[in-house]
Amino acid sequence: MPEPKAASFPAIRGALKFYQIASIITGVMLLLLLTEMVVKYGPPHLELFAGGSGGALWFAQVIVGDNCHWFSLFVPGGMGCTLTSTGNGLNLSMGILVAHGWFYVVYLFACFRVWSLMRWPFLRFILLALGGVVPFLSFIMEIRVAHEVRAYLAKREAAEASTGVAAPQDLTSSTPSPEGAR
Repeated sequence: MPEPKAASFPAIRGALKFYQIASIITGVMLLLLLTEMVVKYGPPHLELFAGGSGGALWFAQVIVGDNCHWFSLFVPGGMGCTLTSTGNGLNLSMGILVAHGWFYVVYLFACFRVWSLMRWPFLRFILLALGGVVPFLSFIMEIRVAHEVRAYLAKREAAEASTGVAAPQDLTSSTPSPEGAR
């Protein structure tokens, strides 16, 4: 496995910072989305709205069709199941869904940058990408990746500093300088 070049260390630090920010935003959005889906498809059957007839921030009932069963709510197409929202105004539940989708795209880009600059195997990219769809995984991965990348960069910089400083000292001690010979 090839190692990252020393010249790319500043880019790696920038990519890591971007990954950390994207990871936290995506993780929070995923938890909001999970909460929204439980409230919408679970027994309360509610959606969050802003404005409209209910005021500044309010929940509206979601009417579940007669032939809906618990399993038909989670099947694409719903097996003939219909959900009708009774709210008007800005549907914040839909906004959470859309925002998470777009932040996930940004998160994937951040994962790709760190993955490609660090030259990790492809399976590592898949694990990073899963952080945006598995609840709490983005927070765990953010901590582990940040720790691993910082430790790697510190180790490499220390190794390069020791070889870069030690080489001129060894050369001066083993071979006399022309000025010292006079």
